Amino acid sequence: MSFSFDHLVIFLNKPEEALVPLYEKGIHAINGGHHQWWGTYNSLSYFGLSYIEFLGIEDLSIAEKQRNNGLITEIVEQLSKQGHEGPAKIAIRTREIQQLATKLKSEGYTVFGPFPGERVRVDGQIIKWSLLFIENDPNELTMPFFIEWEKSDEERFLDLKEQGLIGNHQIGNPALEKVGFVVHSLENTITKWGELLKLQPCEEFIDAAMNARCQKLDLSGTSLLFCTPLGEGPAKKVLEEKGETPFLINLEGTSQTDMFEMFGGVWRLQ
Repeated sequence: MSFSFDHLVIFLNKPEEALVPLYEKGIHAINGGHHQWWGTYNSLSYFGLSYIEFLGIEDLSIAEKQRNNGLITEIVEQLSKQGHEGPAKIAIRTREIQQLATKLKSEGYTVFGPFPGERVRVDGQIIKWSLLFIENDPNELTMPFFIEWEKSDEERFLDLKEQGLIGNHQIGNPALEKVGFVVHSLENTITKWGELLKLQPCEEFIDAAMNARCQKLDLSGTSLLFCTPLGEGPAKKVLEEKGETPFLINLEGTSQTDMFEMFGGVWRLQ
């Protein structure tokens, strides 16, 4: 069973307001569409098939009724109740979501789904997929969720290319090379996620800019970087303010070198 990185979800009160700051950094993004059955809507920025979703609540009364969709229950809790914007969760792509659900149950996980999802694009086209969620431990890093798109990777890539959503950034041809997570225990977290995704952790190293001990899982499409702070720095700041969470967006292949905070996360351009 193979996995690929699909997307990082960033919770924002108004996803449409992400477009101008991204444009000013040379990053292309668009208004995405509406999830009518979930009460949410989004804006999107693509780096090949790996992308960032800026997700907001459009109709709280609908969103609050969701029970099994872990993404919607989290956005209601974090955005509506706590007022916390920022990176929140990642999605991992598979072509065998039903078999994955059975396998995860046999391994002792509590799962929700698969169940269908869809989004009405601004041009009226309906995009469809299936989702699978794992029950989270509230004291640990939120687990990834899994997605299986109705269309194949090849079909989706061609469609996104035709829409001008791929290869249209002003800072070169950036790839979403890594998404970073700040955690209390590097060893425990990377072991748990490595076993879930059947990936062997890379060698530990020190990320000087984050002032953290880090290890990576080389997931197809975009690597997952797990960091435990060594002292003062961006990683410690996020861990103290937000707890264990995604926090780093690492773009590689840009025409500049820069690091800045935006939308509640740390962005690193290389």
